Amino acid sequence: MYAVIKTGGKQYQVKVGDVVFVEKIDAEAGAEIKFNDVLAIGDDGKFTAGAPTVEGASVSAKVLSQTKGKKIIVFKMKPKKGYRNKNGHRQPYTKVEITAINA
Repeated sequence: MYAVIKTGGKQYQVKVGDVVFVEKIDAEAGAEIKFNDVLAIGDDGKFTAGAPTVEGASVSAKVLSQTKGKKIIVFKMKPKKGYRNKNGHRQPYTKVEITAINA
């Protein structure tokens, strides 16, 4: 059984036991969270698509940790003007483990 969930402006196809990095969610490590935006559910050849979400469906997950992605260098420069600007950015992520798909 799998589900397609939406969180943080992105869509993820998940199964029970999957570990997924999603956009930062305000929850402590070890907390249980629930995703209510389930876009589709598939199980043994049966497929249910929502319009836009599947009614009464949810996905339960456990927060494993709060992490950051790799550093990205943002460098801006205007030639012959002496303008240089160098910044770094690390996107925050939440590592979650899918525990149950409630259809």
